[in-house]
Amino acid sequence: MQMQRRYEKAPIKEAIIDLRVALPEGFTVNQIADIHPSIKDGFPTIEPFYKGVGAFFYQPGSSFKVDTSERQIGFWFRSGDNLQTCQTTLEGFSFNRLAPYESWEKFSSEAKDLWGIYTKICNPIQVTRVAVRYTNQINIPANEVIELKDYLNTVPEVSSKLSQKTLQSFFMQLQIPQQDLGCMLTINEAIAPLADPEMVTVILDLDLFRQQVWDSDDEDIWSLLEKLRDRKNEVFEASITDKTRELIN
Repeated sequence: MQMQRRYEKAPIKEAIIDLRVALPEGFTVNQIADIHPSIKDGFPTIEPFYKGVGAFFYQPGSSFKVDTSERQIGFWFRSGDNLQTCQTTLEGFSFNRLAPYESWEKFSSEAKDLWGIYTKICNPIQVTRVAVRYTNQINIPANEVIELKDYLNTVPEVSSKLSQKTLQSFFMQLQIPQQDLGCMLTINEAIAPLADPEMVTVILDLDLFRQQVWDSDDEDIWSLLEKLRDRKNEVFEASITDKTRELIN
């Protein structure tokens, strides 16, 4: 494995480990709440987690009708400083860490401990999807006309037939199969809403996942998550230029 480069001003805004599961038939949301006593010292806040559901109805001679509703499928558990969140639902488990991000070793170790508690209470039949996702926020000083290609190696190309070449905002998504890992890489790039007039904020969001079936105690899950994280680092390095490295070093 190649050495991982560390940056003094790492642009990681949020890191996520996500596992989708199938739970035993008849398992209820109320049973998920039993997780909290085991983690309340580190995650004192508990909040319900809802999932929205929408449906369209049409009858000849009448207009479309939209029926929207939501149902509780789990809980959010938040740390006292609100920097870490454990999401436990009927559909899966995720662990989120906001900036400042310390290290993969600490992040994944904490996620694994929480996952152990989730599996003990919820007893998932199988894991169906694993993912690692990192959202990076790159702040570029807006003291001159900014060329995105000076900071990112993959950028939208504006047609030469258009008179206006300057971008005020954009969103771009790429989905790139990673054949050697049997997973999918999704790259999202966007300019964030203006928060500081002296900065242009670019979001570089990297999401790697594999859909497969594992037993919930399969250690291969955690080996794969580490490989996904390593690939994320490779993709990040391939996505930025030396000019960006100067900003985050």
